Parts: sequence; structure tokens; C-alpha cells
Amino acid sequence: MNIEAIDLFCGIGGLSYGLLNAGIKVKAGIDIDKTCKYSFETNCEAPFIDQDIKEISGKKLDRFYSEDSTKILVGCAPCQPFSSYTYKKDKTKDERWQLLYEFARLVKETTPVIVSMENVPTLLNFKKAPVFYDFVKKLEEENYFVLYKIVYAPDYGVPQKRKRLVLLASQLGKIELLPPTHTPDRYLTVKDAIGNLEKINSGESSKNDFIHRASKLSEKNLKRIKQSKPGGSWKKDWDDELKLSCHTSEKGKTYVSVYGRMKWDEPAPTMTTFCTGIGNGRFGHPEQDRAISLREAAILQSFPIDYKFADSVENLKFGQTTKHIGNAVPPKLGEIIGKSIIKHLEDYSYGKK
Repeated sequence: MNIEAIDLFCGIGGLSYGLLNAGIKVKAGIDIDKTCKYSFETNCEAPFIDQDIKEISGKKLDRFYSEDSTKILVGCAPCQPFSSYTYKKDKTKDERWQLLYEFARLVKETTPVIVSMENVPTLLNFKKAPVFYDFVKKLEEENYFVLYKIVYAPDYGVPQKRKRLVLLASQLGKIELLPPTHTPDRYLTVKDAIGNLEKINSGESSKNDFIHRASKLSEKNLKRIKQSKPGGSWKKDWDDELKLSCHTSEKGKTYVSVYGRMKWDEPAPTMTTFCTGIGNGRFGHPEQDRAISLREAAILQSFPIDYKFADSVENLKFGQTTKHIGNAVPPKLGEIIGKSIIKHLEDYSYGKK
């Protein structure tokens, strides 16, 4: 089968790279953030289209597919409007809220055989402005069989405690996500993922890999990380003089994981767009007195160790790359989605269903 995919909101290519590893050709990636172009094109070997999805037609997308291909349309719309951090705000004022409707429009205009969408689980909670349920309804109106479920990333070999909403839809019939590949006693841990990487200090880069670079800690934050224990908290581990006044307030007392260290023997916490700073979560290295590096964050997202984020150290932008990594779909999860699609197509092609 000639299976071809186009990736909407492709970013640096986490989902596309996973599809490629599963055996699905990626014909193009669409994203409005042109800073993702280098990583996407270099690693996924497909053209990056720097264009607003609202300005793209189904006819334009169809030009990328081969005539004899089985068309797949995938995407992960920006999740910020649906995240737990913005849950109490009026999401409908955020223009990104409308992007799933544009996704649905392109499904109708291109009629792919398979559709897949990945996003944050809180998307299921927005009953007052039910964009996700509208998306499902529009797929069903176009005669797609729709499956959606919340996936725990460690179940599929991602060394990170990440939960994601995965949707699969097919014109052929009922479609399923493959069963978990890992059990809790065999989850990949932080040590499995980054335990063998070269030691570096705060503010340093590896001589062998400029992506293995850690942010520079202030003198006070260096004292804080030195007093932090893996899995511990500032409440128990720090001297009082190192504690922040905002965190000792009633509201701040709930943020026990900030400035914390990861534990070697567990999957990492969810990588965010601020995952290389210790003040933004439990992003301290388990042993070394620093936050995790860009490369470590990428590996914990299940990117391979040689994934390219910049062509030179001069062109590497630390904060931008952290954001790219945190926003990405874990490639291992993308691979499972791809393998699920292939199995589904084979089942129907060979008459098993």
C-alpha cells in the first residue's frame, strides 16, 4: 500500500517522524511557526509549508498526495487554549480555539481515508464550548468511524508521565489504537533514557553535541538545586533562607515540585515549553547540579539522540528550542499511531474485517 500523510500543525516533526518510523510516507508539514522549518525538513525529509491553516485549501493539500495513495491527514492543533493552565479562562477569545474547525474543513475537502488528531486530555472537558465534540460530529457526518481515548505515554515506551488525547477516524470501519507495549514494571525511566549522557555543568554544553546544553543557574538557584533531593521538594529539603515568599504562601504551598529533581527510577514528569528551567517544574537533573539539557528534554520526549534542532551552535536559540521540544508530539507515540493505521488498513485490505 502507498500510504501518505500530511501533518497539520507539524511543529518540528515529532508526529511525522513517528509516522515515518512506522512506515508511512510524509508528504508535507504545515505550520505557521517558520522557526520549525529546519528541524522538520532536516529530520522528516519533507517540505515545510509556512502558512496559516485558515488560508490553505483542500485542493492545495491534494497536490502533495500521489494519485494512487491512501491519504492520511494528521495533526496536533496548538494545545495552549485547552490546557489546564487556561482551563478557567474564556478560551473562545483565543483564535487558536477555532483551529480544529479548520482541521475539520480540510478533512471534508480532501476526504482522507484516515484522520488522526492528538491533543491534551482537558480538551474533553470543554462542554460549554465543545470544539472537540463538534470535531467528532463533523467527522461522523462525513461517514468516519471515530475512536478517541486518553493515552498514558509510558505505556508506549515514552520515558515521561505524559497523558494525551488521541483520536483515530477511518472511512473503512472501526479503528483501534494498538495495545500498550510496556507494563508499569517495565516503563522506561529517566536513567534508561539519559543515564549515559555526558556530564555537564550548569551553563555548559557538551563538546560532542551542542544540543546537550544546560541553562545557566544563578548563584542562589545553584544553592537550591544542591539542597534538592530526587523526588523531594523545597518544603522539606531547603534551608528557610532559600525558600521563595510566593511559594510559602497558601496558594504557593501547592507547587511542591518546582525547583525539584527528577528520580532516576521513574519516568520523567511531562515535558513542557519551559522544561529546561528548574523554576518551572521538577526539571532538575537527578544527580548533576543543573536543570536538564535540551538534548535530555528531547530524549525524554522520545526523540532520537541524533535529532537535529539547529545546523550550528551559532544558530541554536535555547528558549525557542525548549518551546519546540515541549510542544512536540512524542515520536514514539506518533509511531504507535502510524502502526495502528497500517494494521487497520492491512486488516481491511486483506479481508480480515
